[in-house]
Amino acid sequence: MKTTLSIALVLALAQGAAWAGTEEAMTKAGCYACHTKDKKLVGPAFKEIAAKYKGQDVTAKLIEKVRKGGSGTFGPIPMAPNEPDKINDADLKAAVELILKS
Repeated sequence: MKTTLSIALVLALAQGAAWAGTEEAMTKAGCYACHTKDKKLVGPAFKEIAAKYKGQDVTAKLIEKVRKGGSGTFGPIPMAPNEPDKINDADLKAAVELILKS
């Protein structure tokens, strides 16, 4: 029983640390200037994005959308493109996966 609890705790801490690193990368990239976790700001809330794409395999599609920018999916305000110098590929993939789990 102790072993199972220890493993669960280690996994939870590791996931928490990974998410904290992802959120730090998102902050540095400026994601939170337009988005929040649970309410619309300039762009949609992360929870709104997750709800729209629930059950769909859209990670690659959303990565491309973040890279190229665009508008029309959640309203008329365009999202600026985000180049790799702003957020690298690994951090962007982790960010999209985190958003989809919101």
